[in-house]
Amino acid sequence: NELYVIEVNPRASRTVPYISKVTNVPMVDLAARIMLGAKLRDLGRGTGLCPTPPYYAVKVPVFSFEKLSDANSILGPEMKSTGEVLGLGRTLAEALFKGLTAAGLAPPDPRQDRGRGVLLSVEESDSQEVLALARQFHTLGMELFATPTTAAAIAALGLAVTTVPNARDSDELFRLVDGGALRCIVYTGAVKDDTVGDYISLHRRAMNRGVPCLTSLDTAAALAESLESRFTQENTELVDINAMRRWHRTMRFTKMHAGGNDYIFLENFDGGVTAPESLCVSLCRPHFGVGADGIVLMEPSSAADVKMRSFNRDGSEGRMAGNNLRCVAKYMYDKGYLRRETMTVEMNGAVHSLRLFLRDGRVSSVEADMGPPSLRSADVPVKLSAPQAVDQAVTIGGEEYRITCVSMGNPHCVVFCENIDALDLERLGPAFEYSPLFPERVNAEFVRVVSKTELRLRVWERGIGETLTCGTGACAAAVAAAENGLCRPDAPIRVTMPGGELQVRLTPERVYLTGPAVTVFEGSFEY
Repeated sequence: NELYVIEVNPRASRTVPYISKVTNVPMVDLAARIMLGAKLRDLGRGTGLCPTPPYYAVKVPVFSFEKLSDANSILGPEMKSTGEVLGLGRTLAEALFKGLTAAGLAPPDPRQDRGRGVLLSVEESDSQEVLALARQFHTLGMELFATPTTAAAIAALGLAVTTVPNARDSDELFRLVDGGALRCIVYTGAVKDDTVGDYISLHRRAMNRGVPCLTSLDTAAALAESLESRFTQENTELVDINAMRRWHRTMRFTKMHAGGNDYIFLENFDGGVTAPESLCVSLCRPHFGVGADGIVLMEPSSAADVKMRSFNRDGSEGRMAGNNLRCVAKYMYDKGYLRRETMTVEMNGAVHSLRLFLRDGRVSSVEADMGPPSLRSADVPVKLSAPQAVDQAVTIGGEEYRITCVSMGNPHCVVFCENIDALDLERLGPAFEYSPLFPERVNAEFVRVVSKTELRLRVWERGIGETLTCGTGACAAAVAAAENGLCRPDAPIRVTMPGGELQVRLTPERVYLTGPAVTVFEGSFEY
C-alpha cells in the first residue's frame, strides 16, 4: 500500500515551446528556476506586463489515421496526434489557413474549386448553429451537401442543398469523397450516438484524399472566415521564426483612386513591408480592413524617380496598373518629393514617363506612357494556335465568343457586344478569368462601340472582380477596337466605364492613357 512516484512529467514538450516562441518568454527556463526557489519578480517577469505579439498563432495537430488501419479517429482526452505545426499570421484567418495547409489539410479555394462543395452533417442540437455556416459556404460559391436532417434545416433557409444518405444507408458519401466533389467535411455528434463507426470510416477516407474533416463548428466557422479572407499559399507571409517582429508598427497610408478603383498607397522606402501579399489581403477586406481593390508600395528606384509595386485584392502582384501609375505621380508631387510636371516611375522592370496637369498647385490629372501593346498569343499568354488572337472564335464556360487578346503588361481578353449592361459579370468574369485558355488568368473586357472615337466598357479584373475603372483594360479595349477596324487609331479614344472616363491615345509604337488622380483620405494602421 505504498505509492511510488515513477515519473513526474510537466508536459512542456509541445505547446509550451510554441507559446514561448511567439511571446518571446522563455517559459521552460523560468519554470525550472522557480521550481528551484527563484521568485518570478526577481527574474524580471513579475510586473504582469508583456507586449502583445504582432502575430496570431495557431497550433494544428497532425494525425496518422490514414496509416493506421482500424484506429479510432474520434478525438478524446488521450493523445492521438503524432505531431503538430505552427501557423503564424497577422490575422487569425491567415494563421489558421497556414496551420491547416502545413498539416496537410489544405483548405478549399472557392475560386479554383468551383463545382466542388462541403458536406455538413451535424447532430440535431447543432442545427441552428450550422445555418450561419451553410450561408457562409454558399456565399463563397461552394456547393452544399448534407445528410437528411441537416439538409432539411438548410433547405428551410432557401439555400440550394443536395441531400446525401447517411453512411450506413448508402455509399454515396464515400463516392463524393473519392470523386473529388468534396473539399471539406463538417461532421459533429459522432461520439454521442451510434454513428461513431460511420464517422471513423468517413474520416479515414477523407484523410486519405486530403480533405479537411472538422468535428467542431467553431473551427469550421474559423475556416469559413479564413476562406472569405482569400488567403492562398501564394499570398501568406513567410515568417522567419528566428527574426520575428516583436511589436506592432504603425504605418501611414493614403487612399487614392483614379476613376473609382481605390487603392491603398504606402511608402516603403525603408523596406519595412516584407510581405505585401499578406498585408494586401487583410487591408483590402471591407469592414475588417481599410477596404480597397488592392495596395500600392512606393519604393526606391535606381532607374527612375520612384519604383511602384501594385497588388490586387487577392494578394497577387500586377505586372501593370495604369491608374495606379497616375496616382503615384500625384502622390510624389503633392507630398513634395518631386516638384516637377514630368517624372518617371518604374514598374515590373519597365520605366514609364508621366506628364502631370495641375490645378491650384495640386495634380488633377496625369498622362501615362503605358508602353507598347502586344497582340501575340504567346505574350498574353493565350493557348491558341493562331500567332495573334484577333477576332478568334472560342468556347468559354460552355458559350461561344469572339475574342481579341492584348497584352498591356497584364493579359486582357476583349469581347465586343451590344448590351454590356445586361451581362452577368459575376458569372462571366470567373469563367473568363479561370478559363484553361489563359494559363496566367486574364482580365476580361466587355466593350460596346459607341462611335469611331468612343467606347463603353465593363471590366472583370483578375484577383479583384468587376471594377469601376481599369487603365490597362481601357488601353486593351482601344487597341483591340483599332485592330478590328472599329475605332480610328489616329484620334484620341474616349473610354467610358462605370467609374468615369479615360482617354487613350494610340501611336504606332506605344499607348498613352490620360485620366484623373484623386486623394480620398489618409490614415494609419498597425502592422
